Amino acid sequence: MNTQLEMTNGVAAKASVAARPARHLHVLTPLPYAEGALAPIISEATVRLHYTKHNKGYVDELNRLVANTRFADLSLEAVIQATAGIPEHVSIFNNAAQAWNHAFYWRSLAPTGGASVPPVLESRIESVFGTLPALKKELRTAATTQFGSGWAWLVVEGNTLKVVKTSNAATPLTAHLKPLMVIDVWEHAYYLDFQNRRVEYVDAILDHLVNWTFVAENLSGA
Repeated sequence: MNTQLEMTNGVAAKASVAARPARHLHVLTPLPYAEGALAPIISEATVRLHYTKHNKGYVDELNRLVANTRFADLSLEAVIQATAGIPEHVSIFNNAAQAWNHAFYWRSLAPTGGASVPPVLESRIESVFGTLPALKKELRTAATTQFGSGWAWLVVEGNTLKVVKTSNAATPLTAHLKPLMVIDVWEHAYYLDFQNRRVEYVDAILDHLVNWTFVAENLSGA
């Protein structure tokens, strides 16, 4: 009798758990291309390490940190906004922002990037920076002068375009800026391929990998 009761209670318990809505989980955004597609500029080994270890690590740690908290059911962007600048939630912010920044970085690159700039975007770039090479120079300066780990961004501020840099996990989202593209200058983004030659890595991205179509799409939605 006791055994039957235990079995019945066990089935009921399982049914109850199954009936509850699943807790929101943040997922690792799929790469928009194969791991080796950015070679020879960014090697398959670098992309695999960067994506499956660093990027995935931020997503996994974020899910662990927000479990059973008031942040558990928020979108990634909402978690970032809700934890920015709050010391007791710095670990949640760091992992959420890094998960978002990395997903945006992968889409800022393309195997066939670097050359063709959509006309509408080119016109906006020329109206603000004068020429595309002038914009690249500003991005290069931001990326190569960022001390330590961080990011170099092209953003929309108000009605104009602007180049900014952020350190560690910081993101333009918390400064009410609209990101258009980003270059990751954390060492894990380039050290296997370029060692300490950050300048060469940045120049290679600007000349051959920027996904200007993605930049234009972001601008049209600004």
